[in-house]
Amino acid sequence: MQLAGRNVLVIGLGLSGVAAALLALRCGARVVANDASPRERLSPEAIGLEAAGVRVVAGGHDGALFSGTDLVVLSPGVPSFQALEAFEAAGGEVIGELELASRFVTAPIALIGGTNGKSTTTALVHAMLEAEGLRTFIGGNFGTPLAEAVGQPFDALVLEISSFQAERVPTLHARTHALLNITEDHLDRYPSFEAYANAKGNPFERMTADDTAVIPFGDPIVLRQAARGKARQVTFSAEDPRADISVEGSDIVDLITGERYPLSLLRIKGTHNVANACAAIATASAMGAKPGSIWKALATFSGLGHRTVLVAEIEGVRYYDDSKGTNVGASVAALRGLVEPKAVLIAGGRDKLGAYAPLVDALRDKGRALVLIGEAADRIAATAHGVVPIRRAASMEEAVQIARGLARPGDAVLLSPACSSLDMFRDYKDRGDVFARAVLAMQQEEKP
Repeated sequence: MQLAGRNVLVIGLGLSGVAAALLALRCGARVVANDASPRERLSPEAIGLEAAGVRVVAGGHDGALFSGTDLVVLSPGVPSFQALEAFEAAGGEVIGELELASRFVTAPIALIGGTNGKSTTTALVHAMLEAEGLRTFIGGNFGTPLAEAVGQPFDALVLEISSFQAERVPTLHARTHALLNITEDHLDRYPSFEAYANAKGNPFERMTADDTAVIPFGDPIVLRQAARGKARQVTFSAEDPRADISVEGSDIVDLITGERYPLSLLRIKGTHNVANACAAIATASAMGAKPGSIWKALATFSGLGHRTVLVAEIEGVRYYDDSKGTNVGASVAALRGLVEPKAVLIAGGRDKLGAYAPLVDALRDKGRALVLIGEAADRIAATAHGVVPIRRAASMEEAVQIARGLARPGDAVLLSPACSSLDMFRDYKDRGDVFARAVLAMQQEEKP
C-alpha cells in the first residue's frame, strides 16, 4: 500500500488511533488526527502526535476534515456519523487500524474472535507459539495495536479481534481464524444480532483452502459465518467427543494428530476454559506449534486478570473476580463453570440491551442470591424476579458486604456483571480492583 504523499485522516485517538497515525506518518502520508473529546481529555500520546508532525483536531468530527482526504482510518470505538457516511458514499475508503497495519506485515496472522473467551485463548495461543520458539506478536483488541508490529521481524502475529475491529477489514487475510462463539452483545451499537454476528464473521471471507477456521462443534451461528470463506474447518468442544479437538475422560484429545493432553495440566479452571484450551490447541497447531510446545504452555499458563480469579476465602466462602464478564454469555459461563454448587452473583452496570434470560436460567441452577449494582439493575431484577433473592447495592463495597451476608459456607461470591463498567468505574479492571480491595479489607477485619 502506498501512503507517501496521500492525505490520511485518523478518527479516534485511543491506542489504535495513535498507532495508526504514526504508521501513516512513517509511510510518508500527510496525517490529520481527530477525536470527538475536547483537547484537555486527550492522552499525552495523542497530544504528542503534534510534535511528530501530525495535525491534531479535537472536540468533534467536523465535516470539513474530509475535504481532500484520500483515506480514513476509523478507530473501533467510534460509531458512524453523517460526515463519515457521506465520505464513504462518495467513494472514499474507510478502514480500521487492523486493516491498515495488515497491509504492511508479512508474518502469518492468527485471529481469535468471539463474544467470550477470546482474550484467554489469544494469550494461550501466544504462549504455545512462543514455546515453539517462534517470535510471536500478541495484540489487536488484546491491547497492543498491530501497527506497532510493522517493520519488526515476527514469525507469527496473534491478534484478538473484536466485532468493531472486524467491521472494516476488507483485505485482512488470516492464516487461522478461531471464532469461539457468538452470543448477544453490543446491541446498543448494532441494529440486530444478525448484524453483530456478520461483523464477527467478516474475516472468514478472505480465507482460502490453505487456511484454517477453528469453530465450535455444532454451533450453527458460527458455522454459517465460517462458510462465508473457503478455509478448512477444525472443530472444538469441551463436551462433544465428535469434535476434532474434544474431551475424552481425563484428557483433551486431538483427533487430527492423535495427541492427548491431560486435563490435569490446565491451571485455568472451568468448563469454559477447557473449551478455550481446545480452541487454542487447534489454532496453535494450525500455526505450527508441535505437541511438546502445547504441553508446555498448557502446564504453565495461569490465566488473565479479572477472569474468574480467586481473590480470597472468608468463612468458607470463596470470592471470585470475573469483572471481565461484560456480557450475559460471559457471566453465564463463569457462573456455570464454578466448582462451588451455589453462588451469590454480583451483577449490573451499563446495559448493552441484550436479553438477561440466559443469566436467569444459570441462576436457577447455581444461584444462592443476586446482588445488583449500576444502571442495568432494574432490567436484570425484572427478569430474575422470583428466581433467587435479590438485593440492591449503591456501591461495590456495599455489594460485597451484602453478598457476605447472603452466602453460606461452601458457596462462592462471584463478581460477573454481565454489563460494561462505564456507569460507575473507569473500566472493567478498575471495577475488579475495587471488588478485590473490598474483599481483602473484609478478610483483614477477620484477623485477630
